[in-house]
Amino acid sequence: MRIHELKQRLREAGAGPSHEQRILRLWSHALPRNSGRRLPASFFPSSLLAALPAIEAELAGLARIHAVHPGADGSERLLVALADGQTVESVLLPRDGLCVSSQVGCAVGCRFCMTGRDGLLRQVGSAEIIAQVALARMRRPVRKVVFMGMGEPAHNLDNVMEAIELLGTVGNIGQKNLVFSTVGDPRAFERLQQARVRPALALSLHTTRADLRRKLLPRAPNMTPEELVGAGERYARASGYPIQYQWTLLEGVNDGPEEIEGIVRLLSGKFGVLNMIPFNAVDGVAFSRPSLERCEQMARTLHQRGILTKLRHSAGQDVDGGCGQLRARAAEARVVPIRSLT
Repeated sequence: MRIHELKQRLREAGAGPSHEQRILRLWSHALPRNSGRRLPASFFPSSLLAALPAIEAELAGLARIHAVHPGADGSERLLVALADGQTVESVLLPRDGLCVSSQVGCAVGCRFCMTGRDGLLRQVGSAEIIAQVALARMRRPVRKVVFMGMGEPAHNLDNVMEAIELLGTVGNIGQKNLVFSTVGDPRAFERLQQARVRPALALSLHTTRADLRRKLLPRAPNMTPEELVGAGERYARASGYPIQYQWTLLEGVNDGPEEIEGIVRLLSGKFGVLNMIPFNAVDGVAFSRPSLERCEQMARTLHQRGILTKLRHSAGQDVDGGCGQLRARAAEARVVPIRSLT
């Protein structure tokens, strides 16, 4: 189901704008129909009241939590089962954040990522994206949503932008706390500029060398690092939010002096921040993580040379590593279902 289809069903059942807004707000916040301020019995038209149980049941059936893996850092990696049996991953982050998935699988095929191993299996519908948020809100508050889970949001633009608009309005997530993460796609930059709710933007850079980027991200749109940063800078100035440039640190690949010089050349004076994330070990992938000392030295050197740099660590590293591994383990029947957790 997509959000515009849900709205159409509500209208056909007699919902007006205020009815529709209340139902969408309650759903996205995982609240029961009778929560909040008391409403007169006649608030909902009788035709809508008659249709709501079936609609609410369908929304509740969009997704369920299959397994929970808590991390020592306060995060929780969730394996979410969709109605057709496919699974995606969501991550409850420290400080009220949530990472959601926008696709089952991924077509980009980043060499250091588990998600794209099987390619793209299907798109995640906009209602399924909101269902991930609703499930997370049943467990704890969610005040920030990042589209950094399974999939490439730019390859599922209609669904992702529908979900972002709902979250940025009745979902009560501030625009700067909605983060659209992408490897870069000219269509995405154009669409984001035109959106009613314009999220912050995270761009997967990973290297300043065009040839190496093509190897690391083999099916990403053919944008050079210079073109990617240029598009990011234009969006940052238009939206007022700094770009988050993402850089997965791979030992002996993109952690050397040549890359430091390239980063200084590309990002000096830009409205953005560089997030350096040490590689998360993935079964069967030949890359390795640089030493902590090397990571800290690289971040410190860049900071000293005028590049706002943050050394970050992927949430829940101690439980399942990179995104896509929970799903892969479930396929091998090694994930413990949530019903058995106590």
